[in-house]
Amino acid sequence: MSDGLASGYDLVIFDLDGVVYLIDKPIPGAAEAVERLRGNGVAVAYATNNASRRAPDVAALLTGMGVPAKPEEVLTSAGASAAVLAQRLPAGAPVLVVGAEALRAEVRDAGLTPVETLADNPAAVVQGYGPDVGWRILAEAALSVRAGAIWVATNTDRTLPSPRGPLPGNGSLVAVLRTALDREPDLVVGKPEPALFTTAASLSGAERPLAVGDRLDTDIQGAVGAGMDSLLVLTGVSGPAELLAAPPERRPTYVAADLSGLFRPGEDALLPLNLPAAGGWTVTRDGDRARLDGDGDPITALRLLCGETWDGVAVTALEPVSPAAAALFENWGL
Repeated sequence: MSDGLASGYDLVIFDLDGVVYLIDKPIPGAAEAVERLRGNGVAVAYATNNASRRAPDVAALLTGMGVPAKPEEVLTSAGASAAVLAQRLPAGAPVLVVGAEALRAEVRDAGLTPVETLADNPAAVVQGYGPDVGWRILAEAALSVRAGAIWVATNTDRTLPSPRGPLPGNGSLVAVLRTALDREPDLVVGKPEPALFTTAASLSGAERPLAVGDRLDTDIQGAVGAGMDSLLVLTGVSGPAELLAAPPERRPTYVAADLSGLFRPGEDALLPLNLPAAGGWTVTRDGDRARLDGDGDPITALRLLCGETWDGVAVTALEPVSPAAAALFENWGL
């Protein structure tokens, strides 16, 4: 096994959207990273909040992108939600499905009956992302929950990453019902709940898993809740400004620009970097303010600044000194 961050782990659990692919296009280097892990004897799993595809479909999609995957390596929030409902409801119970055909199929395969209206007397409403979800089915869901149906959300991701920028995710659709009902779902199954991560580790028998994601509020918070180390890659939703402001429950163990960080020394990605200077950068603390000077790798600068903001300096109290630091701040939206 080669050296590098990943060599300290026996399983790498990948999020998909924003980490391995964007919608239907692979992120550069993702296929090579997975192949290299497998070659080094590190097991791989995929845990996705996207409820619009089933595990075999996700595996086929990945394989078609050059990322070989087996259905048993894929855990989806759709499958997990259907399994939860099957444990809570009698066989054949009607479940109103808000989402894609994949979610309906998971509900059906779990021994329950997918329905579409209040007139079907649903015992539960399960809500997942679907590109064709509209007002009519949301109205039926709202009426069903008011009538006493259990309300289960596959996930609450506010956005989905795409090559054109963030798009509305299932969390935005959940917010429609939350507003209409003035209440929260009875259960959220996907990340940041830890179940997808812990199940992946259990199925593989891993003793030291690493979770890799692009979102602090789902992937990283879920890993923290599961007691796992995590790597944030900056190829999806969460960026440097959000990382700098992250509360303790959303702070990753490592940060990297992309999946190539798995094969670099772990100490080059470890968070936070509590040093006054590193890699051409210098951070000067002055009371409740901090200044960044110098030039070098942006990830090193980010790690140094996390050392300050995670120690009480407000993100708005960070100041660039050098032209390179000013360019970073502008690029990060600070």
